[in-house]
Amino acid sequence: MALTLGTNCGFVSTAPTADPAGSNSIIDGQGIALRDTSPSTAIRIVEVGWWCDTASEAANFEVGLYAADGAIVPNEAGTRLFVEAINAKGTTAGWKVVSGLNWTISSSTTYWIAIQCDAVDTTTNDNQNVSGGSGFDKQLLSNLPNPWGSGTIDDTDGIAAVYAVWEASVEEPASKININDVWQTVSGSGVVKININDVWQTVSAIKINIGDSWQSVKIS
Repeated sequence: MALTLGTNCGFVSTAPTADPAGSNSIIDGQGIALRDTSPSTAIRIVEVGWWCDTASEAANFEVGLYAADGAIVPNEAGTRLFVEAINAKGTTAGWKVVSGLNWTISSSTTYWIAIQCDAVDTTTNDNQNVSGGSGFDKQLLSNLPNPWGSGTIDDTDGIAAVYAVWEASVEEPASKININDVWQTVSGSGVVKININDVWQTVSAIKINIGDSWQSVKIS
């Protein structure tokens, strides 16, 4: 398997499970941020993960999200938008995951998805490649700072095994009413209206018949 944006790196709709098989690079005592653009329907991040390629001592790791508003280099990681700072790495290799997040994001927007792993005795690697992506930045870190503040982009087209599972906006289905065997859309926004012969008419009351008794339906 290869490191691929949208599959096991960057913004993904489904969390990866397989070994991404990228090149090894030291991650303990360091942090890495991967640049990617959120999908056009994304509204939140619910999970962040990264690939740990080494079985090593237990340690804490952090996950975070940065805006692409760095002050020195265009589109560099800058303001830290979200962080989850207490997470157990464990002692085995594999995907290290923080789920249950509710990080609100904008669609079609550049972000930096970041992780940091505390130092351990055994050299611990993540996975990355120098090409095939949209850039990453890696630096010595004991936590995820605010702002990111490195003043550079380590590799402008590199890629790293860091991902964020996103969820899409959900468009509520339109309410409809059947008039003379034709379904007409009921508008919302506080005032309920129906379209009859291409003319919008305000609905002053809605009632439903239950047990031969007409009951009012609240309009809100």
